[in-house]
Amino acid sequence: MGAMLVAFSVAPSVSGDDGSVTDAVADAVRIVRESGLPNHTDAMFTTIEGDWDECMDVVRRCVEAVAVHGPRVSLVLKADVRPGRTGELTAKIERLESRL
Repeated sequence: MGAMLVAFSVAPSVSGDDGSVTDAVADAVRIVRESGLPNHTDAMFTTIEGDWDECMDVVRRCVEAVAVHGPRVSLVLKADVRPGRTGELTAKIERLESRL
């Protein structure tokens, strides 16, 4: 399978005393950044770019890291599979901005 963008959100089912899942999310984002894959994190999702195996390995490791924080993990994932394309993490935004 070729290049893809994967946007995902992962969080434990149980939050801290203040309702925050920041520590768990930070553990996941650390894995993403250490993966070396192009990535972007915003308030709702983290997006990574790579091939199928690379992306799914990072997602799996993030889920495992978050699972340490609670007995259940929520994962939301959306993928844009574009064989033969690279650099789409920024190129898609650049194409949009050029039309605005």
